[in-house]
Amino acid sequence: MPAFRFKTSLAVASLSLALAVLALPRPGFAYTQEEQQACSPDAMRLCSEFVPNVDAITACMIKKKSQLSPQCRVFFRPGPEPGEARAGKPTNIAPKKKPAPKVARKKSSEG
Repeated sequence: MPAFRFKTSLAVASLSLALAVLALPRPGFAYTQEEQQACSPDAMRLCSEFVPNVDAITACMIKKKSQLSPQCRVFFRPGPEPGEARAGKPTNIAPKKKPAPKVARKKSSEG
């Protein structure tokens, strides 16, 4: 029994330590000096209304990727962003036209 209890305690301690390490605060994605120099003018020109919110500025710059300077564009993923829907064939939502019902005309005996 003591061996089982030791193994269980060791497993719980290891799991607790792993969770504690994962929960430690870490620095977020840090932009390099080169990225800041290349993209700061574009950020101010295209997304100045979001300053100082870095996440909002980044989202804005991704949306306006086609307007970025070549020096800044190299730091962004080429092509459409994942999950970004491409425009396809438009959907026709108009109701189908039904043919007019044929009205049987009575032959008139008067004539």
